[in-house]
Amino acid sequence: MIAIREVNYKEKDIIKQIVNIHMKTFTGFFLTFMGKGFLRVMYSSYCKHKESGLLVALDDNKPVGFLAYSGNFSDLYKYMIKTKLIPFGWYSLGALFRKPRVFFHLIKAFLKPGETKREVKYLELSSIGVEPSMKSQGVGSLLINSLIKSTDFSMYDYINLETDSINNEIANSFYKKNGFTLSREYVTSEGRKMNEYRYYGE
Repeated sequence: MIAIREVNYKEKDIIKQIVNIHMKTFTGFFLTFMGKGFLRVMYSSYCKHKESGLLVALDDNKPVGFLAYSGNFSDLYKYMIKTKLIPFGWYSLGALFRKPRVFFHLIKAFLKPGETKREVKYLELSSIGVEPSMKSQGVGSLLINSLIKSTDFSMYDYINLETDSINNEIANSFYKKNGFTLSREYVTSEGRKMNEYRYYGE
């Protein structure tokens, strides 16, 4: 039976296993290119930040999925820069040597939360991944349901997430199946077509 719970930042082995799931789930993505060390620092920061968190799905105490979220994405990034700048910088060096252009992508990623501030307060579902061998077994839905149940909708207007709109039918159908509605479609400066979904509490 799958159990869902919050991850404590001291659970380094759990975070390492979550990073491994991320690497398998998001092949070819920018954050995956940054490497395991970078991801460990990032997901540990979600655990430490007061308005963010990291959920893990456990099957017989083995991580098979995860979900990262934040109620203040802009402040989370400021926290990471303030407290983790040196390790982020260290782990970024390897990526910069492999592909110098990654520097501009990294700067843009850290600036994005400040650029997308909204008047209303919402919860951002920033990352969700499931062990490939556990796909189509309801793990992702359990993680989302756990997040929904723990969200105080008197504090947050909605849960927000963004995903690719092209060649991503499975993910888009998954979010719709779990109660998310399409809020808007947009194109990034790199020409990447995105869908933004929202879940409103009852």
